[in-house]
Amino acid sequence: MNAQPSQPLGSVSDLDGSLLQNSAYVGITIQNILYGVELVLYFKTMRILLRNKEGLKKIDSFWGLFSTMMVILITVWVATSAIFGQKLWLMDFPGGPDAYWEKHISDWYLDWGTTAVILLQLMTDGLMIYRCRIIWNMYRAIVVPVILWLATLVLGVLVDWTSSSPGGNFFTGESAQLALAYYGVSVFLNTVLTCMICYRILQHGRKVRKHFGPEQASLFFGVVTLVIESVFPYTLSGIAFLVSLGVNSPTSAGLVDVYFLLMVRGVDSFFAGNVS
Repeated sequence: MNAQPSQPLGSVSDLDGSLLQNSAYVGITIQNILYGVELVLYFKTMRILLRNKEGLKKIDSFWGLFSTMMVILITVWVATSAIFGQKLWLMDFPGGPDAYWEKHISDWYLDWGTTAVILLQLMTDGLMIYRCRIIWNMYRAIVVPVILWLATLVLGVLVDWTSSSPGGNFFTGESAQLALAYYGVSVFLNTVLTCMICYRILQHGRKVRKHFGPEQASLFFGVVTLVIESVFPYTLSGIAFLVSLGVNSPTSAGLVDVYFLLMVRGVDSFFAGNVS
């Protein structure tokens, strides 16, 4: 491989291998904890949805199906991360964990994990656009978000293709550059949609407070709080991951795990609040 003056998170030989491995280990550990939280929220949501034995409403069926799809996709990511971690640290590979990382980071089962989280991100962003359309009650409000979503779709396919190609690596070369663009657009889209949703709800809340008093308006402000609490940790972790990937930091290997799980936790927290 020809040396390059500047690589986006270059090969392990160019990095502090100890920091890379520690970041990956801490990321997987936090990921597993958040995965447990995700399962609790999922089963809580499904228990509430299925409590109505006379039949589910269409919206309840949608929430249940969407939550189930999220759990399946994030389980694929968690499982592939666990398998890679087991082989990375427990196999006596010539050259040690650093050599194993560099040689096997594009193994076929890791491509499943990458595909799963890209689909997951497209689903959650699409759901945010749907919420925005309902709250604003006009299609013009989502023209720009839809364009950004289509951009993430194209970039996501390119990221998946380049990282799954023989010798591909999510953290290096063209794949890393595309990943930086993809997640940058996605985090920006999520931030814009959150601001649009919160602004519209606050706008209605002020009108209700003016005509009916603060007690009636408190419901609107409570919804804004729920939206912010659900999305804020996910947005912050996304920004942290983007910065670490952009400056070629090995910590991006751990932050990416936290980012994906906080994304799912945010959506499931909103579901749990919606159906409670």
